[in-house]
Amino acid sequence: MTDPYGKGAARIQARAVRDAIADPDTRARAALAIRERVTALPLPDGAVGGYWPFGSELDARPALIHLKRLGRSVGLPVSGPRGTALLFRDWDPDELPLPGRYGILEPGEGRAVLLPSVLLVPLLAFDRTGHRLGYGAGYYDRTLDLLRAAGPVLAVGVAFAAQEIATVPCAEHDERLDWIVTERETLRIGK
Repeated sequence: MTDPYGKGAARIQARAVRDAIADPDTRARAALAIRERVTALPLPDGAVGGYWPFGSELDARPALIHLKRLGRSVGLPVSGPRGTALLFRDWDPDELPLPGRYGILEPGEGRAVLLPSVLLVPLLAFDRTGHRLGYGAGYYDRTLDLLRAAGPVLAVGVAFAAQEIATVPCAEHDERLDWIVTERETLRIGK
């Protein structure tokens, strides 16, 4: 399979950068900074879709737990077959999610399905135009496309500042983010 956009090499490099942020204290401080930055955003009413951190992803759970305590419905993604959008199920922080399709923890089938109006999006790399580099399966691009077709949704990329690159290689189908929050700054993306 060819890689006309050069995303494969960019993914390898971006993962190495993110994996190098290994100090637990640095990661915990970043997660708390993200909590403060996300909750300070002008979030629309409605459910929030988050994610359970996988590998070296920045942990957005402190932000999700804080939003849940503020009375927001919070969901985590459930991965279906490759080529489909993510489904979000209500998350109870007091219940341990179950391993899903890729070993990522997900809420069980008995949890309610949510339609997020805010989506916290993990990534490998980002640029200041709102483009993100994901893992390559297209789950978040399909999900954002589907959610945006149904109504307004605020897409917030969550990353370490070190994950910024000058230009993310992108294709026409790649969905842009509305905001990017790192432990150092909050970026509003003008479209």
